[in-house]
Amino acid sequence: MPCPRSLRDLPSVDRLLADERLAQEPHDLVLGAARSVLERAREEIRAGQVPSPLVDAVLNELERTRQPSLRRVLNATGVLVHTNLGRAPLAQAALDRVVEVGSGYSNLEYDLERGQRGSRQDHLGSLLRGLTGAEAALVVNNNAAAVLLALAALAEGREVVVSRGELIEIGDGFRI
Repeated sequence: MPCPRSLRDLPSVDRLLADERLAQEPHDLVLGAARSVLERAREEIRAGQVPSPLVDAVLNELERTRQPSLRRVLNATGVLVHTNLGRAPLAQAALDRVVEVGSGYSNLEYDLERGQRGSRQDHLGSLLRGLTGAEAALVVNNNAAAVLLALAALAEGREVVVSRGELIEIGDGFRI
């Protein structure tokens, strides 16, 4: 398929998809890539540029979609635990356990001794109670949930005033 030099030279999506080099690719992915490539080619032609060969551009687009989007980065922000950079790094021992347990099934919510459903809190609750001397322990996955639990325990039935400065922005919304 020759490089288009005018909008009139651009093929239809169906004609582009008919190229044998795209035949073995998943249809929905190829369709999205083809539409994206054709739109980019239209913009390039309108800007007086010659677009790349279209089928090659579709194949390149497909290759980009196959690449993992998450990558290791260097935190040079000055913020020790930067929430936009994936939270705190895990220690190697923790990573090894994640791989060991996460690569198969686990007893996350199954009590092996009783042979019935258990609670995910059982795995850390007794350890935390033993380490801290607390009468109860509950593990949550974010600070907002921890603050809410503390407020529920310490201010039960009472009003709690939270200053605007204590509101934590996570993504697009505000949570305590």
